[in-house]
Amino acid sequence: MDISGTTLGPEVLVELDRNLTVPLHRQLTDALRDAIRAGRLAAEVRMPSSRVLASDLRVSRRMVVDAYAQLVAEGFLVGRHGAGTYVAAVDTVPMVPATGRPAAGRHDVDFCSGHPDLRSFPRAEWLRAVRQGLADLPAASFGYVEPQGLTVTRVALADYLRRTRGVHAEPERIVLCAGVTQAVGLVAKVLQRAGAAGFAVEEPGFWLHRFVLQHNGCSPQPIRVDDAGLDVAILAAGPADIVLTTPAHQSPTGVVLTPQRRGELLQWARAGNLVIEDDYDAEYRYERRPVGALQGLAPDRVIYLGSVSKTLAPGLRIGWMVLPEDLVGAVTREKGLAGVGNSATDQAAFAHLLTSGEYDRHLRQMRRRYLSRRNTLLDSLSRYFPEVSVLGAPAGVQLMAQFPDSTDIDALVTAADKLGVRVESVAPFYADRSAAPPGLLLGYANVTESQIAAGIETLARAVRPR
Repeated sequence: MDISGTTLGPEVLVELDRNLTVPLHRQLTDALRDAIRAGRLAAEVRMPSSRVLASDLRVSRRMVVDAYAQLVAEGFLVGRHGAGTYVAAVDTVPMVPATGRPAAGRHDVDFCSGHPDLRSFPRAEWLRAVRQGLADLPAASFGYVEPQGLTVTRVALADYLRRTRGVHAEPERIVLCAGVTQAVGLVAKVLQRAGAAGFAVEEPGFWLHRFVLQHNGCSPQPIRVDDAGLDVAILAAGPADIVLTTPAHQSPTGVVLTPQRRGELLQWARAGNLVIEDDYDAEYRYERRPVGALQGLAPDRVIYLGSVSKTLAPGLRIGWMVLPEDLVGAVTREKGLAGVGNSATDQAAFAHLLTSGEYDRHLRQMRRRYLSRRNTLLDSLSRYFPEVSVLGAPAGVQLMAQFPDSTDIDALVTAADKLGVRVESVAPFYADRSAAPPGLLLGYANVTESQIAAGIETLARAVRPR
């Protein structure tokens, strides 16, 4: 309906459907957010007062106040004391017609996996952290940065990893890097030079890390993943003495390595082998207890990797390695040759975010938001695809939807793309793509509830054209 009859803000088109199962407060929040993203509400435009908007929409004023507060927290609106609420300056995405191919690679709905909610990056908190971090940083830190990373950042990160992941993290054993992908490449070079017998990876497993290992001269052996996680018996029977694994939330299946398998893997590691533990999204869990890091049980046999790519934004390029003591020197030298060090400013800001508690607060907020989006995705899949099996839903920012064997996934991906919805096949996660089941990896963190519902409905039309 058109909002009119006020001079306290623009007229805005907001449609609330009381016949939907989606709560009205969520419809209102999503509608305003989408209007700002699409550019229909321009930056610096004053919003209608909560009282007027509530009256015109025939909803409670409390609902409008809560919607405004949510969008202020997300950075879409700005509250100015005594002056009202205004639209913030954010990047806009032009609306694309639901029919026809999106222009310039744009999609109406993008279920890209591995992304956090990029719109919810804590800009204000990060700016404060940059200012405070710079104020506290000694002048010497603006010289050529130590490849291992600033001490203040490694100290703050060590404390965080100890209390949240159970990692045996001493600052002198941490090497900062530009994300987990760089870490995998650095570790591979060092271990190859040290005479590693061979690498193993999960099957299925993250395709990029498999390619990074191959690029660095490794021929990783794929090790089957089943309902209990990595099959350690197959690993132990093979020639590899190093394995790259995601035990807390397997990528892409979401399986958690069972206690028995964890014990078997640690026993294998203590026999003179090494585990590279990619703890890529352990911060997000919904229906299960947190699973501690393997590294805390065998710190001299496990290389622990992590980053802010799923918690803040991959564009920051902040990651870390917690290494066995005998590898710290070699990996630090390799890191120096790969580009000296990370930005001192970003390191200082991240350290302040950790020590101030803002990082923890941000994660708690995002857990609630992602849970709501995941629930919307599960509800939509149940409604339109009751035949689909869902894997990995209890944690993370994505889930795997496995379709019946007769489904042509490649054709489905293409048909969805033509309708403006981006989805990904799980086939690239398999070393043998022909062995991949017909499945999609659906990321839900970087899409709103309304986009999720619309995207799955469109996907159903791609499968079952009218």
